Amino acid sequence: MSGKQPLVARRQTASGSTLVGAGLRSRDLIDAADQLRGAVDRLRFASPVTHVYNPLRYAWSMHQAFLQRCPADTTRVLFLGMNPGPWGMAQTGVPFGDVAAVRDWLGLDEPIGQPRDPHPKRPIEGLACRRSEVSGSRLWGLFRERFSSAEAFFRDHFVVNYCPLVFMEASARNRTPDKLPVGERTPLVAACDDHLKSVLKSLRPTFAVGIGNYAEACLTRVVAQIGADTRVVRMLHPSPASPAANRGWAKIASEQMARAGIW
Repeated sequence: MSGKQPLVARRQTASGSTLVGAGLRSRDLIDAADQLRGAVDRLRFASPVTHVYNPLRYAWSMHQAFLQRCPADTTRVLFLGMNPGPWGMAQTGVPFGDVAAVRDWLGLDEPIGQPRDPHPKRPIEGLACRRSEVSGSRLWGLFRERFSSAEAFFRDHFVVNYCPLVFMEASARNRTPDKLPVGERTPLVAACDDHLKSVLKSLRPTFAVGIGNYAEACLTRVVAQIGADTRVVRMLHPSPASPAANRGWAKIASEQMARAGIW
């Protein structure tokens, strides 16, 4: 189900791409993401990182379609992840974007291109990818169980990633942003903080939920910098690499949201 979007006049984003049918807040998010993708494209990363994917570049159409789902009015809850996984947002352009969730529950279907230098062990197949992103399957699966439809979820909830880039080593091993050397991490954090500030100022969420410790720390820092009246909460990351997440993640996450007074 694709959902109906409010119609507005055609306009150009900063990069020159045409945008149709986005509400005021989604237009703000699209402009902010447009600036972020240009900022991170200018950064350079050295060994052991050998390949860097920017889904905001090659999956831009899908990412725009996702951003048009943001709440038109009040965003009560904003979820923040760290960065894309190889079988999630790297494939679909959607945060935590497990293919089945993006295609079947979110109802999104936009063309996906290719990164500039694809790793032979990490091909980009878009919605044709048969691998499942466990973290994304768990997160969107929880939302599907709790909400009657994607439209109901997006009425006052939204999801973004802090960093849009995927970092891979020669072996195709994933490398997270927190493992980058300080000289590479500092300009990346500056660009991602600027983007997160724009998102928070536009959506003005009551609650900002960091999915994992890293995302919670990013939210705490940026919320303090802009003096936002937003309560920061942490949710257990749904990664299968977490022993705790493999022991009933959905139940644990739901209990955390209940204790915070979110659900």
